[in-house]
Amino acid sequence: MTQHVEPLTEPVFFVLLGLEAGPLHGYGLAKEAARLSEGRVRLTTGTLYGAIRRLVDAGWIAEVEAEDTARGKRAYKITREGRARLRGEVARLRQLIAAAPVRLGGVG
Repeated sequence: MTQHVEPLTEPVFFVLLGLEAGPLHGYGLAKEAARLSEGRVRLTTGTLYGAIRRLVDAGWIAEVEAEDTARGKRAYKITREGRARLRGEVARLRQLIAAAPVRLGGVG
């Protein structure tokens, strides 16, 4: 039997995906999420930092030494666990997309 894993929310998905390219600080993550989602996902400060806190607590991202520490910016990187979870979500989404044309008469 396959273990059920909850889908990632879009903010979490785009935070993890954004960190695949390398460490970013909060503002950089918000900009990257907007870019990757073609403007669909706009992370408010509360949503962004709430997601960051949960991802750090889960061990999916970790704080790293930031180049620009003069203004107290914190940078984050994706961890091995976070990368595995992101790849699992991408596989889940691919499975959903592959199933859709079967029911939608070849639309895809």
